[in-house]
Amino acid sequence: MLFRGFAAAIMVVILDQLSKAAILGYFAPGDCSLPHREPITPFLNLVLTCNRGMSFGLFNHGAGLNVLLFSLIAAAIVAGLVYWLSRVDSPFLAVAIGLVIGGAIGNMIDRIRLGAVVDFLDFYVGSWHWPAFNVADSAICVGVAAMLLDGLLLRREAH
Repeated sequence: MLFRGFAAAIMVVILDQLSKAAILGYFAPGDCSLPHREPITPFLNLVLTCNRGMSFGLFNHGAGLNVLLFSLIAAAIVAGLVYWLSRVDSPFLAVAIGLVIGGAIGNMIDRIRLGAVVDFLDFYVGSWHWPAFNVADSAICVGVAAMLLDGLLLRREAH
């Protein structure tokens, strides 16, 4: 199952980093201090935001400390997930764990390389906007949902 999990993680990291490179290139020079917004549909904008905090922009101050602290936390989580991945026997759970690992690594790469996580998907209804997010965030959410599904609904008792 290690192969399945690592394959999912590698795919997420590649897609995440390619999408972020495309957004940074599109909104050249990629300065997050300036507002960037490109309407795509009546419910989606492409934006360029650099999140120095954590989920939903929490703790978005103290950039230097945040890079170190959040990168160390992510590395510890990835290490724990890799250990868990080495012990699973379910292909579904292995891919779910791989999605979370890949998302955490994708965002960790941004923190180390750029000092912040690049977010660019802005979904909205009327004037209400969901916090901007990226491919790595999506993979983490889908992976966690799949883990919950596996744990709550797909587990079979051993006979």
